[in-house]
Amino acid sequence: MAGSSRNPLAVGRVIGDVIDPFENSVPLRVTYGNREVNNGCELKPSHVANQPRVSVGGNDLRNIYTLVLVDPDSPSPSNPTFREYLHWLVTDIPATTEVSFGNEVVSYERPRPTSGIHRFVFVLFRQQCRQRVYAPGWRQNFNTREFAELYNLGAPVAAVFFNCQRESGSGGRTFR
Repeated sequence: MAGSSRNPLAVGRVIGDVIDPFENSVPLRVTYGNREVNNGCELKPSHVANQPRVSVGGNDLRNIYTLVLVDPDSPSPSNPTFREYLHWLVTDIPATTEVSFGNEVVSYERPRPTSGIHRFVFVLFRQQCRQRVYAPGWRQNFNTREFAELYNLGAPVAAVFFNCQRESGSGGRTFR
């Protein structure tokens, strides 16, 4: 295994901004249509408009998982005052299934970055048990670490992120 300096989550500052270093121990596959999300890949807002298919691996069928999707660069990478913006929260996902088998606590909100290149980070946690998870009162200023601590989730077991910017690229005015 390559050193942590080659870890794309560290290179992309996902480790540090969103989560602490961890060992990836459960397969996590995220696909939008026919595009699989790989760390640091570029996806356009039109590619990510619809909720992705998310498959969780693992070999112990008794395990259940929680998935969060956050944008640590909201509203802009140079001024991330809403860090982290919560785009999706699903709990009680059984191992070897898809997110659709879990409990959607916060519905999927499509990424719509207005300025700069944003990172969108999927983080998967193994739950100790089924428990009632409450939706936060708002999506902005969600904190993945505090959330994991509050619900006793421990370190992540998987994470993947993609980059996304406005369809037209950067610069120019936003037309609504």
